[in-house]
Amino acid sequence: MRAAIVTHDFGAVFSLARDLAKISYSKIAAECDIKPERVGTLARGQGRITSFEKIATIADALRIPGHLLGLAPRDWEAATAPGHAPTASARTTPTTREGSETVLRREFFRATAGTGLVLGLPELAQINTGRRIDRDVPHQLRQRTARLRRLDDVLGGGDTYRVYLGECQATKTMLREGSYAEETGRALLSVLSEQAQQAGWAAFDAGKHADARGLYEDSHKAAVEAKDAALAGNALAFLAYQEINTGPLRRDRDRPPGLPHGRPRRPAQRARTAA
Repeated sequence: MRAAIVTHDFGAVFSLARDLAKISYSKIAAECDIKPERVGTLARGQGRITSFEKIATIADALRIPGHLLGLAPRDWEAATAPGHAPTASARTTPTTREGSETVLRREFFRATAGTGLVLGLPELAQINTGRRIDRDVPHQLRQRTARLRRLDDVLGGGDTYRVYLGECQATKTMLREGSYAEETGRALLSVLSEQAQQAGWAAFDAGKHADARGLYEDSHKAAVEAKDAALAGNALAFLAYQEINTGPLRRDRDRPPGLPHGRPRRPAQRARTAA
């Protein structure tokens, strides 16, 4: 996948997306603003995309870092600057992986997560808004968050952290720069709280404990501002769980009264129900 991206072989990128992750050409076309028949032609090795504007559009649609395509860093990359994206090979065949569709899909996700591509989730559409944020946007974001969580079924936190962090930062930008009603603002804060918990869990799983703590604290702050007691409590539970498992309170006998036992509720469960 990385080799195809670096050489601007978008036909190979599109073909890998369909063959390994079962992403339809029509979905790729919609995300990249290309006609479906053009996507199919490129995937068959006929023609190339050379215009700067179209390459930039594909980079943003597929979340491909600018440096891989010879572009300046994309605006959304600033949101995922901490750390480095993991890398993995997409060169997986039925011979090397015993023909397992699950493994093929996992390998595709690993390769594309390393380059930013997150199109492999069914019905995962980009949410485009102007400065005015409509009341239905928080619900759309919550559904998107739930669908993104399916990455957890095939990837670890090291692979998903940048994706989840990018979603969290995008919602922060929306809150900071957008215009919306008070009720919509509270709903956006609730979504941000869920996203921060999701990103925090991925950071924790990847061993980025300082990042995880900061994200859990952000989640708690957003939940309090949204007056969402359940999310605020869950954020505190994540902080406690992290402290118990990474700090000086690892042993049960060191646990102060009142700290929860066991794992807290995983993030985005409420969103998954809504989706």
